[in-house]
Amino acid sequence: MTRALFVVLALAVSLSAQARGNAESGKAKASQVCAACHGPDGNKPSAPDQPILAGQHYDYLVRALTDYKIGRRTNPIMKGMAGALSKQDIEDLAAWFSSQHSSLHDQR
Repeated sequence: MTRALFVVLALAVSLSAQARGNAESGKAKASQVCAACHGPDGNKPSAPDQPILAGQHYDYLVRALTDYKIGRRTNPIMKGMAGALSKQDIEDLAAWFSSQHSSLHDQR
């Protein structure tokens, strides 16, 4: 009984980890889609009205990209960029940017 419970818990943890996206895939996608405006690691926006994405919370990034994709947030450039992303792309990008060190806060 204990082994079965352990297996079920291990499986649940591994599935939730997979659902959080793949940072390496996100890095590759970011170089194609995001780097021109936000910098390759999300720390160097090309204009003052573009946010730093590095170190941002994973869940926030997923929500923001999804909102741009479905039109809940309005920005013509982001609508076009996010509109071409799959759910997996969004999760991978969020994993990449959330794993980067941000220049906005102290690193411990």
